[in-house]
Amino acid sequence: MITANDIMHAGAQCIREDQTLMDAAKMMRDMGVGALPICGNDQKLRGIITDRDIITRCIAEGKDPSMMKAMELGGHLHCVRAEDGMDTVLRKMSQHQIRRMPVIKDDKLVGMISEADLAMGHRDGNRLTDQQIVDFMDSVYVKR
Repeated sequence: MITANDIMHAGAQCIREDQTLMDAAKMMRDMGVGALPICGNDQKLRGIITDRDIITRCIAEGKDPSMMKAMELGGHLHCVRAEDGMDTVLRKMSQHQIRRMPVIKDDKLVGMISEADLAMGHRDGNRLTDQQIVDFMDSVYVKR
């Protein structure tokens, strides 16, 4: 069985919950990513923040990204466990229309699964079927 651990991008870097959105934006720029997991001082996953969150929930509302803390945008968190099968991963990503899914083990972040990881898994031919990709794309991108 293919698991989240098999397809995830390992070594995801967290932003600490007490760091600012300005810090988050700089980290995203430097790492070339559009989302960062938010971790507490205990390294446990607390949330996730996207570049879009910074724009729409901070800057567009006239707030100062150098003063606002990452956890203020932390919201409800969806994640999968490293041992979860791909059916579980795809179901959760589809159900919640999530494009990036944190992967945890023992309540700590061990990686992230993005659309690019799903595409690479499909391209490799040994992880995802055509139908799994089509179903995922329909659930996330097709307006119902």
